[in-house]
Amino acid sequence: MSAAGGVPDARSRFYAELDPVLVANPDAVLVLAVIGAGYVGDTIARRPGQVVDVGIREQAMIGVAGGLALAGRRPIVHTFASFLVERAYEQVKLDLGHQDVGALLVSAGASYDVSSGGRTHQAPGDVALISALPGWTVHVPGHGDEVAEILHREAARSGRVYVRLSGQRNAKPQPVDGRVHLVRDVASGGQAGASSAPLVLAVGPMLDVVLEATRDLPVRVAYTGTPHPLDTAGLRDLAGPTPVLAVVEPYLAGTSAAAVAAALADRPSRVLHVGVPRDAELRRYGTPRDHAAAHGLDAAGVRRQVKALLGGAAWPARIGA
Repeated sequence: MSAAGGVPDARSRFYAELDPVLVANPDAVLVLAVIGAGYVGDTIARRPGQVVDVGIREQAMIGVAGGLALAGRRPIVHTFASFLVERAYEQVKLDLGHQDVGALLVSAGASYDVSSGGRTHQAPGDVALISALPGWTVHVPGHGDEVAEILHREAARSGRVYVRLSGQRNAKPQPVDGRVHLVRDVASGGQAGASSAPLVLAVGPMLDVVLEATRDLPVRVAYTGTPHPLDTAGLRDLAGPTPVLAVVEPYLAGTSAAAVAAALADRPSRVLHVGVPRDAELRRYGTPRDHAAAHGLDAAGVRRQVKALLGGAAWPARIGA
């Protein structure tokens, strides 16, 4: 893990912030299942009473977190998304949700960051799964500074929070207040937030891709790093009375569809959801860049889909279409 072009890497920033977070929050306990332990050896040595490594037992990791929370501690649980959410989903549902206790789950790997590890290490459905459970907040930061702010803030709270770290990142940090923010208005100007031009909502690390993809298109670009619960009031304010909207998410296409539909239920709207397609599975290794291109989540793919929306056409959300 390293920063490219001086931009902080989200996972590296998470590891760097752990020690000060544990110092500031003596009730916090880092819970691992081997993955990540090699990056926080100094923290483990300095604060052995605040780190638990359960071994390669992800379901047990969530059970331990639930027990710690019941005992008044603040568990910070970390591994790859496919193991943290998918493999341990029943424990997340029961040991945390059903018992109504809080935890801060922090994943790495995103949808296909570890594409060389094969399908076992890919988790495009993680945010959809967490969003299906009551009482959770999901943060998808797009920059290392956002990771740091979220980690320090949520470690001091008691809620159920999922933070999704990705190797993809934006050049600049954005606000992490849970709101939908207008980042770029249409090139012709106009009152920010009051335009009726089509809107493209970028989630987390998709912002720079969206800005590049739409650089000369007559659309506004907005950002949120907190897709769940979605800032529906902010979305409504920006969308206008007859919205033409594209939502670009770095995971399963349509993950935010229900929230967006509810927010715009009283308005005639045309909405496109761009993400990892639901109706096909890429059974190849390749690089994360290869996967982004195959799924239409690189700048060229996003551009094609947004242009189709602007032209009134339906873009086929499937690999190779």
